[in-house]
Amino acid sequence: MPRLLHRLAVSLLAGMVCLLAPLLSAAQARDFQSFLQNDIIPAGKAAGISDRTLQRELSGLTPDTKLPGLTGSKTPEINFQAEFRKPAGYFRDSQFNGLVTAGRQQSQKHVVALRKIEARFGVPSRILLAIWARESGYGKAKIPHDAIRVLATRAYMGQRPDFFKAELIAALRILQNGDINRAGMKSSWGGAMGQPQFMPSSFEKYAVDFDGDGRRNIWTSEVDTLASIANYLDKHGWRPGRDWGYEVFVPDTISCALEGPDNRQAISQWVQAGIKRVSDRPFPSNELSQPGNILMPAGRYGPAFIATENFYVLKEYNESDTYALFVGHLADRYNSNKGFVQAWKPTRDTSRGAVRTLQKRLEAEGHDVGGSDGLIGYKTRRSIGKDQEANGYHPTCWVG
Repeated sequence: MPRLLHRLAVSLLAGMVCLLAPLLSAAQARDFQSFLQNDIIPAGKAAGISDRTLQRELSGLTPDTKLPGLTGSKTPEINFQAEFRKPAGYFRDSQFNGLVTAGRQQSQKHVVALRKIEARFGVPSRILLAIWARESGYGKAKIPHDAIRVLATRAYMGQRPDFFKAELIAALRILQNGDINRAGMKSSWGGAMGQPQFMPSSFEKYAVDFDGDGRRNIWTSEVDTLASIANYLDKHGWRPGRDWGYEVFVPDTISCALEGPDNRQAISQWVQAGIKRVSDRPFPSNELSQPGNILMPAGRYGPAFIATENFYVLKEYNESDTYALFVGHLADRYNSNKGFVQAWKPTRDTSRGAVRTLQKRLEAEGHDVGGSDGLIGYKTRRSIGKDQEANGYHPTCWVG
């Protein structure tokens, strides 16, 4: 009898859960509608969005609760966004080979437009192609999400509600202005739109109608996409006539703890200190008097570079050293398809939580790690190097 009662209790509980599930979903839907009516619609009206647009785009909208990173989600111990994992896995020759071939084809396809874009914005076409490749595989990647639904969901139950509320208002304004319709406004699960993966606020600031059809179309117009990327980089300070950086050998006499854009000096001074460009190639003569800094994305466990200011403009597109290096390296490979001269040496996997713990320890000892976020940026790398030096070790500027 007790076993039978237990089975009945389990059955009753399961039935109650089944009954409650739709009720909870309905309650959540009502709360979401209240959020739209009481928060988003007034904000939209204040931003100049018409009642007609608000009714058309928000009527019947439901949240997409399957999106990652919503309220209640924990910061992952391991960050699965590729740009924030160890660099070695990010630079496989196999993926570059395919991107180089496709990029050369796109270069020929858009040769006239690219010349005009480069003349107007001062950004080399190979850089534009490389960003386009990384963001959407030259427009071939699937970008499946309804941007309005993604942004509304994240404004309602995301981890940065104010940010996404502003982005939702911007997206509604884009629809009202007629550059794209709702069916065509596709985004990633994070709300980044179209082939260059612009957030709506970036679209409003930097998207360009370069094909002359009267619409800024970063979803299906390849020319508008390339010009919009160029405008973004130009507005963020791209310096025409300079490259992004150069692979170099950094001798042991120069500490890896000297890495970072706040340690810039004339490239000629780095040469005098013993840094050499790989393959015995000289630096371009126009670069020697210009500032540059050491960049060692994996400390002593990978290739080293002298980076220019333009490298950090690339980081404005995605705040990651490996992202900017990927773009710069792919851009170089369009010309020669040669990989890095120096190898990425094996390193141990480490979790974001472990890095965060290390950063907090370094901060307690007075180091500036750039914030204990679990990500290994140049401030964390050089803090590790300084700590290693202070304790009598050869500095590697890398975890472990």
